[in-house]
Amino acid sequence: MTHSRDNSITPLQMVHEQLRQRGLTSARLLQAMATIPREKFVSEDLRTAAYEDRALPIECKQTISQPYIVALMTNALQLTGQERILEIGTGSGYQTAILAELAAEVFTVEQHAALSQQARSRVFQLGFTNVRYAVGDGTRGWQDAAHLPFDHILIAAYAEVCPPALWQQLAVGGRLVAPFGSTKQQVLNVRTKQLDGTATIEYLTPCRFVPLIHDRQPPQS
Repeated sequence: MTHSRDNSITPLQMVHEQLRQRGLTSARLLQAMATIPREKFVSEDLRTAAYEDRALPIECKQTISQPYIVALMTNALQLTGQERILEIGTGSGYQTAILAELAAEVFTVEQHAALSQQARSRVFQLGFTNVRYAVGDGTRGWQDAAHLPFDHILIAAYAEVCPPALWQQLAVGGRLVAPFGSTKQQVLNVRTKQLDGTATIEYLTPCRFVPLIHDRQPPQS
């Protein structure tokens, strides 16, 4: 797909300078990052900054992660196109769209109803029909047991510890990619679920995310 853009940094520049030069080489991932129009997921006044190497503010006091972090988290899932993915923290919908391009199905949960609706519209307008949305407490995961377990889980908000419900909803051998830590210090983790339910952990990079909030309300799809 092609899109007209008027940005100081082009998508191809972003891919080469921010992703490929930092060691991300998956052709499928780089193609998705180059073609999904990131400027569609930010406010009009920020569109010229859409491909800059930084996070940007969105509605509801949330953020859209910098392109490198989106790509790094997606790359850690090692997607082949056959997977069913659970995303916690729909946000702007940009990460959702990247996952929808690279996986078979995406199930995404967002606490803020306004963000979820906006993301649904944006992602649908790009032609993706393989995404299901829910509004509610992301720490509970996806409440429809018919879709469990998930092949992989991506959490786009930080927690001090991994929510037990999310770990339970991950398939054996699956990867959970998320930032863990505190307000002051977070590290992006890849946790792979073993047969006995324990995790092997790979640490990727320090990062900064908004907190994962438990609101005591089950998601409503």
